[in-house]
Amino acid sequence: MATTVEGTSASGVDESIVAQAAQRLITAAETRITCAPLRDGLIGPDDVATAYRIQERFNAARITAGVTVVGRKIGATSQAVQQQLGVDQPDFGVLFSDMAYADGDVIPIDRLLQPKAEAEVAFLLGADLAEGPLDIAQCRAAVAEAMAALEIVDSRITDWNISFADTVADNASSGLYVLGSERRTLDDFEPVEVTMSMSIDGEEVSTGNGAACLGDPLNALSWLAQQARTFGEPLRAGQVILSGALGPMRPLHPGATVTAAISGLGTVSASFTTASEVSQ
Repeated sequence: MATTVEGTSASGVDESIVAQAAQRLITAAETRITCAPLRDGLIGPDDVATAYRIQERFNAARITAGVTVVGRKIGATSQAVQQQLGVDQPDFGVLFSDMAYADGDVIPIDRLLQPKAEAEVAFLLGADLAEGPLDIAQCRAAVAEAMAALEIVDSRITDWNISFADTVADNASSGLYVLGSERRTLDDFEPVEVTMSMSIDGEEVSTGNGAACLGDPLNALSWLAQQARTFGEPLRAGQVILSGALGPMRPLHPGATVTAAISGLGTVSASFTTASEVSQ
């Protein structure tokens, strides 16, 4: 893919390098053995255009395996997460049908390699975001419902030793996501005004608010809509959009229970199996 994300130029990296980098991630996902960063001998740490080409190839392998695209995620939207990852701009990835869990589900820990939890506002689109200015007003009108969400981010790259290009290529470090059961329209609340508290095993580990997500989760949605259209795959009605973290991400351990409370949207939680439960 030669199209560009904002602030980058078209990638001139040979397709064989793109294929090699994607295969490194595919192998890590299939074997559940993390891999070396892609910037080690394959692409530059800030080569975002090539990284999105790699992401496209990596994700194509998932689709070939039989899963379907159900939405998108925006990553690195909060300053806290950008500092944790050592990046200075947002990115985006694809949500697949096998990533989705419901509020209260128990998730097999062996589906994940190096999981961390983030609390977010999720949007369900009721209209396409493909034409027009794709500004906040249009995005607001396109949202059918909003809900509290947990994103369980993960990295195929050993020890989360990532540059911006590494995380982009790795489908924006996507893992799984959990949607809350309470649904609200944007007539009922303002995403920018929400406050968030996330706990693991009953201990508060992260706090934040709507303004931490690119100033407003709807700003993040507008940014994503424009990027998705630029890449030739606009956002569509029925898709779920994870708008980005409201506060710092935190690591998860086998047996953990994580709960996020987001004002106006209620709570969302999930538990993870223990290592012994996995082996049974």
